[in-house]
Amino acid sequence: MAALIQLLDRPIAYQPSFAQLRAGKVKAGPVAAVLLSQFVYWHNRMDGSWIYKTQAEIKRETGLSRDEQETARKRLVALGVLEEELRGVPATLHYRVNAERLEALLLHPEQKPRQIAATPQTRLRHYRKQECGDTAIKNGVLPQASMVEPTQQACGDPANFLLGDYTESTQRDCQADELPDDIDEPALKVLNHLNKTTGARFQDGQTTMGFINGLLVGEYVADELILVIDHRNEMWGADQKMSQYLRPSTIFDFKGFEEYLPLARKWDEEGRPSLREPEIDTAERDAAYRRLWARGTFKTPLEIRVRKAAGMANIGQKSAEAAKREWDRLWLENAKAMQTESRKS
Repeated sequence: MAALIQLLDRPIAYQPSFAQLRAGKVKAGPVAAVLLSQFVYWHNRMDGSWIYKTQAEIKRETGLSRDEQETARKRLVALGVLEEELRGVPATLHYRVNAERLEALLLHPEQKPRQIAATPQTRLRHYRKQECGDTAIKNGVLPQASMVEPTQQACGDPANFLLGDYTESTQRDCQADELPDDIDEPALKVLNHLNKTTGARFQDGQTTMGFINGLLVGEYVADELILVIDHRNEMWGADQKMSQYLRPSTIFDFKGFEEYLPLARKWDEEGRPSLREPEIDTAERDAAYRRLWARGTFKTPLEIRVRKAAGMANIGQKSAEAAKREWDRLWLENAKAMQTESRKS
């Protein structure tokens, strides 16, 4: 036991107040508070000068992983309490605590943005239009739970109104209008982006908003949730089997989200390349292959690229079967490349 206690002689001076630092929609959170506490420690011992720390050194001192460090740094820079600069030759990343900004946020904390209240079972948002339904429904009056006959709506089909949490509903009949693009609520902004990106109609019920708010009040900000939505949609949207998982309970599950976010960041840093298989017109591909041997004229930019690649691959020296396989492979490969290039332009 004595030997174990001796290993615990250098604790981090964690400042809980740092976790509450907020500027607009950006909140520090516990992980950023740990990193900032350590930077303040070095700031006070280096008279406020620039600090050089590698990721490995920071991990050794704080236990924060690379992804946790990147998330924390991003938030601290956004809050204005941490400055970063490439210094020296070769250039290395240095850090400096903005003491004046930190003191200002501690002495005059910003008010926490209004959180979304728990969704009442029959709540209707005031900015949503109900184009169908009778007068009572438009005024927010729903039938009592004891009624057994379905309510007839003016738009046609009868509907049984669910008097519980109608979460993750993708029904499109008589649904509320999508939320405005300039909405201020971070959670509703994320929900609106999910609906626009996937074409779904998820409602702001207790369960759905619980998944979203569970991330927002913890370690993450709305833009990070939106980035994961874009990445997951790119990966799963074109797959009929996987597209069913483009839902709040999967995307915003805390454990899953921690795995998705680093992958989404990498994808974003690489310019958001297309991850979907391009649609291949096999008739066009095979016709181009026949023109190759007949020395016919080029028809499309894709054919020009594939012909050039085929020449470099010397498919003329392969057997007929091997040459066709190589042509098909090159066609798909270049179609993907053109798809990515078009997204960047």
